[in-house]
Amino acid sequence: MEFSLLSSHHVLSSLSVLCEVKQKQSKMAIISQFFAPLPSLTGTLTLTGRSFLPLNLDTQFPKPRLSRDRAATLVLQSKGDDSVDASDRIISAVCYFYPFFDGIQYGKFIITQYQPFQILIQPLFPAIRAFKSFPFNGFLIFITLYFVVVRNPNFSRYVRFNTMQAIVLDVLLIFPDLLERSFNPRDGFGLDVVMSLDSTVFLFLLVSLIYGFSACLFGLTPRLPLVAEAADRQVL
Repeated sequence: MEFSLLSSHHVLSSLSVLCEVKQKQSKMAIISQFFAPLPSLTGTLTLTGRSFLPLNLDTQFPKPRLSRDRAATLVLQSKGDDSVDASDRIISAVCYFYPFFDGIQYGKFIITQYQPFQILIQPLFPAIRAFKSFPFNGFLIFITLYFVVVRNPNFSRYVRFNTMQAIVLDVLLIFPDLLERSFNPRDGFGLDVVMSLDSTVFLFLLVSLIYGFSACLFGLTPRLPLVAEAADRQVL
């Protein structure tokens, strides 16, 4: 009986690790285009070894101009005026909880050592527990945000941009996770390096959450370092 329980526990652990690996591979496959440069549409069109006239879409197809009302709306949104709807603000603000919940494990050293962080995070424990209750929750939320929100033109650009920032920030968590799994020191200097790395990642996620959430509530456009430009390229 004991052997059966141990075997079941081993199988469940293996399935959990396999789920994490599959989720990370799927994320990398979708997000690989985020940091790729956009293709240039200006150049020489070549077909079956023959060169035609240079293709310049700027001269042949002039860019459409925004109307004055639309341009004024975009300016007001960038300045954080009341032109950003309340629903857009709430949706955008809530999206920044996704990378924080997905990377909460990086704060295990800080949260256990410093009580102010425990008090700060304690109201979020039920939501974090629900997020971590099923191995595929993170990946399902990732797919939902990317295909239902970011790729949906029915949402405003403000919502899609902030959602894209949260997604890219979550994808960046793959790199410290791979680094930690590769070394996984138990003690000594290596453990100190891992503790410092995890604490830095956690603090960055916490600051990004506070900054992104607060800015969206006020209708401002938060631009996070390392991810804002990649989000811009994906949201047209």
